[in-house]
Amino acid sequence: MKSLEFTSDDGEILAFFVLEETKINGVHYLLVAESEDDEAECYILKDLSKEEDKEAVYEFVESDEELESIGKIFEE
Repeated sequence: MKSLEFTSDDGEILAFFVLEETKINGVHYLLVAESEDDEAECYILKDLSKEEDKEAVYEFVESDEELESIGKIFEE
């Protein structure tokens, strides 16, 4: 399982395990977990990167509508 590290806006290093990836309407999404444990908390991250960005830029999906629609795709 692939793991990724992210730096939060306040400089904190966050580590996640990538469970699934998908691209919808040109937007790349990651389903990630804090650990490989089956009971781990999962999150959906949205890629906000632009072509000129040197590193990927992700944000947590917080919109209930977006979480529900993307979550259904990851459930499949």
